[in-house]
Amino acid sequence: MTTAETTTKSTSTFASKSRAARARAGLRKDPEPTVVRRARRRGAALGLLAWLAGILFFLPVAWMALTSFHSEADAATNPPSLGAPLTLDGYREFFGAGGGASPWPPLINSMTASVVSTVLVLLLALPAAYALSIKPVHKWRDVLFFFLSTKMLPVVAGLLPVYLFAKNTGMLDNIWLLVILYTAMNLPIAVWMMQSFLAEVPVSLIEAAQIDGARLPTILARVIAPIAGPGMAATALICFIFSWNEMLFARVLTGVTAQTAPVFLTSFITSQGLFLAKVCAASLMISLPVLAAGYAAQDKLVQGLSLGAVK
Repeated sequence: MTTAETTTKSTSTFASKSRAARARAGLRKDPEPTVVRRARRRGAALGLLAWLAGILFFLPVAWMALTSFHSEADAATNPPSLGAPLTLDGYREFFGAGGGASPWPPLINSMTASVVSTVLVLLLALPAAYALSIKPVHKWRDVLFFFLSTKMLPVVAGLLPVYLFAKNTGMLDNIWLLVILYTAMNLPIAVWMMQSFLAEVPVSLIEAAQIDGARLPTILARVIAPIAGPGMAATALICFIFSWNEMLFARVLTGVTAQTAPVFLTSFITSQGLFLAKVCAASLMISLPVLAAGYAAQDKLVQGLSLGAVK
């Protein structure tokens, strides 16, 4: 037997023994395809679960939008009629075509109270968050907890004192009273959120601005605000939503002049019954400003809510 034949035979015998050993040990040649398949299956399952959750959250909104285009008779059927003819009567009633009240004053009042209170919250929360994050005060964690603890008080517990104060000062049915209340209600959560956002601002930038002679208002406006812009946008959107949706104080403290949109929405529920089509149309129209604000600020909202999540 030649040397080449001996070498070939040895190599073949070694390969056969290796395959047999792998087969006995139950080992795979390449475990990576199995890991990849499991990762893909896990990702597909999570994606499917996310889609199901999204559909469950979207279905009530879609059903409300569909019902708003039905007549009152079709909207009140049980079970609901999906193939009912569509009409704009609900929207005509909402805008006062049938002799009802106009929705524009309540919408303007809600927009005024929400926008002005949100601007005031940002103006007050920015220096407060600066003091608690970049220039921390003594026991700043206790201060933050105190701010947050004010949100633990039930709103109805402070309703009577606020009503008596508004009555004695002549501020009942005044939109500026709601502006003050909404500012005070949203300020703690705004300080809490912006403190975490401002904690991500590099201190070296602030020190460089101070060396150049910049004072605190200039630092807040030209250094911190551009960097923490996404966080401020997320905070502003949340405060705007809270102010726009608030109804308890607006219901008790306002009448006709300062009536807000959520209070106006309750006027469609009368002793004659629930006009479902008009309520759905009014709910959809009143929700549009919040949806538009969220859509316009969605990129800033995602950046702001994820700011500080990764160290």
